[in-house]
Amino acid sequence: MDPAALAAQVKAWGRELGFQKIGIAGVALPEDERRLLDWLAAGRHGEMDYMARHGARRARPAELVPGTLRVIAARMDYWPPGAEAEAVLADPALGYVSRYALGRDYHKVLRTRLARLAERLAAAAGSAGYRAFTDSAPVLEKALARDAGLGWIGKHTNLLDRHDGSWFFLGEIFTDLPLPVDAPVTAHCGSCTACLDVCPTRAIVAPYELDARRCISYLTIELEGPIPEEFRAAMGNRIYGCDDCQLVCPWNRYARLTAEPDFGPRHGLDAPRLAELMTWTEAEFLERTAGSAIRRIGHVRWLRNVAIALGNAAPSADAVAALESRRDHPSEVVRESVAWALARQRERRA
Repeated sequence: MDPAALAAQVKAWGRELGFQKIGIAGVALPEDERRLLDWLAAGRHGEMDYMARHGARRARPAELVPGTLRVIAARMDYWPPGAEAEAVLADPALGYVSRYALGRDYHKVLRTRLARLAERLAAAAGSAGYRAFTDSAPVLEKALARDAGLGWIGKHTNLLDRHDGSWFFLGEIFTDLPLPVDAPVTAHCGSCTACLDVCPTRAIVAPYELDARRCISYLTIELEGPIPEEFRAAMGNRIYGCDDCQLVCPWNRYARLTAEPDFGPRHGLDAPRLAELMTWTEAEFLERTAGSAIRRIGHVRWLRNVAIALGNAAPSADAVAALESRRDHPSEVVRESVAWALARQRERRA
């Protein structure tokens, strides 16, 4: 099969496997490498040491997987039917979980589908060398997806498509096949600054520039210790991630609901009551987050996040009782967060 025909076949197979769009990119990312190194030098990765560990290699696919000539980038929608966002954010008694994490861990879903796609590609092309990734290796996923024509990188640093918004996951197949590359799309953020204006902690410090140390997704997921007090009130009821910059983006008016059952909400985490979440034992946490991306933060960070949200909640006996139940938790991080939240509850009652 000639390269052009094979590329068309790969895209058709991708749609059969549940991907909404497939594109093909080259492996040269010099400008993205420069921006990455500048971002790391400024310390904006915070405690994410793994971002610095591989340095420039993250922008060099052929160094990560020797022999790589092309990257097949794939996109899969994840916004589940019936999932509210604004209503949950507006109710301080509820906890907000980023909508990408409501269902089954996307790593598991995409990795399986990408492996099937890569196997079909290898069978059709003979003994092709390949490796599949989805947020699981030092890869500049958004830059490669942009070069593959899957969208442009918006001012909030997420990938955007003018027809589909940004509620989608990305995955890649590195291959040694010289497939024809796709043309990047033009950017359409224009003069809009909605994402910069809405960010609760002002983490988008300039168009196309994110300081992860200020980002609620980083604070609730990546940061292991106590959350800096300067950001706690701004976190509101967000207990795992943050979607504000995407919720306000005008292009998400065109986003489509996912057809993947695996991405549907589990255990009522699309609108959970904070006081109840605070009572989860570690065994309950592990059981109710089995197969979920949430499990990776562990029970201690989960309680820390919920405690901060309860501190931001309206004063109530339920909130205080839930917090009191964790006052003597073995973790100093949890105890400190609970103490802060109880003090906030007392202040707001007064």
